[in-house]
Amino acid sequence: MATAAIYLAHLNPLTKAHEEIISTLLRNYKVYVFPVRFVQGDVEINTKSFPFSFEVRKQMVEAVFGDRVKVLPDYTFYAPFSKYMPPLLSSKSWELRNQIVSHVEERDFVSYTGDKAERLMLKIYRLNPIKAERLDISASSVKEMLYAEALGQKEQDGWRGMVPEAVAKIIEANWDVVTKFAKSEDATSRVMGMKFPKQGYK
Repeated sequence: MATAAIYLAHLNPLTKAHEEIISTLLRNYKVYVFPVRFVQGDVEINTKSFPFSFEVRKQMVEAVFGDRVKVLPDYTFYAPFSKYMPPLLSSKSWELRNQIVSHVEERDFVSYTGDKAERLMLKIYRLNPIKAERLDISASSVKEMLYAEALGQKEQDGWRGMVPEAVAKIIEANWDVVTKFAKSEDATSRVMGMKFPKQGYK
C-alpha cells in the first residue's frame, strides 16, 4: 500500500505556496489535507485571522486539485480550546492527534512542515515529519491586501497573483466574508506559538 502524506494547515486562503507544497507531495504520496477548524458547540468560529470556513477552504483545495487529494475535517479543536494546552502534555492534544490519523487509510504515513519547531513537535506526536524547506506561504499578506481592498483603500490587485486563479474566483464569490472581517477587530490570541480564537478559548 502507498505511503500517505498528512498536511496540516490553515489555508486561509490557499496560496500558490500551498499549491506548490501539495503538488510536490503528490509526486510521491497519497495526500490528505487537513484545514484547521475551531468549533464551539456545532458552530465553526472564524476570525479576521481565520476568515474562511472549512467548507470554503475545502472548495479551494478541490478547485485546484480535484479528487487527487482528500480534504478532511479532523484537524478540529473543540471549545474550550484551553484544554489542548500545553501541547504534548495535554491528553486532549493526543486525542486530536489520533483524531487526525483516524481516517488515513494507509498504515505508513508522513507529515509535512517547513518549520523546524513544528517538525520537532510532529516528531514527538509520531506523525513522521519529512525534512522540508520553509516556503513563504504569505497567506497573511494576502489577507492584508484583501482587507485593504474591501475597505476601499487603493485596489490591491497583488493578492490575485499570490493565489491560484481558481482560488481567486472563490474569494471573489465570498467577498461578503472579506468585507465582514475587514471591518472587525482580530479576535485571535497567540498561546505558546499557536493562534486560537478568543471566543471559546476558556
